[in-house]
Amino acid sequence: MPLHMTKVAYGAQSLAEVHGWFAERGEVARLTTRYLPKRHAEMIGGSVFWILKHQLVARSEILGFEEAPGGKTNIVIAARLIDVRPRPRRAHQGWRYLEDAEAPADLAAGEAADTLPSHLAGELARLGLV
Repeated sequence: MPLHMTKVAYGAQSLAEVHGWFAERGEVARLTTRYLPKRHAEMIGGSVFWILKHQLVARSEILGFEEAPGGKTNIVIAARLIDVRPRPRRAHQGWRYLEDAEAPADLAAGEAADTLPSHLAGELARLGLV
């Protein structure tokens, strides 16, 4: 079972906007982070789950890790974004590990997402209930 990570889709106002980020990137995209995750070997084949408005909404497969300029690390991900069943998640800085058992399932083709209104998801996160 692969290990995943969560990351906030910082600056995005909608899921369509996040999809737009990856639309013209070709096959792969790179996320730069300060440090190589200690558990990076477990993460290859896992996914980056994107947080938007206090909910996990989509994922991108982790293809590998590579050195980046300035002693940083690139997380190499598939530029194909897969929508998932929304699951409440607090926003955070950087990235966090996500165990496979906690990862939301992919949406089936044509399935609509049942999302909590962003104000409700935010309030539940503030109360520590999600």
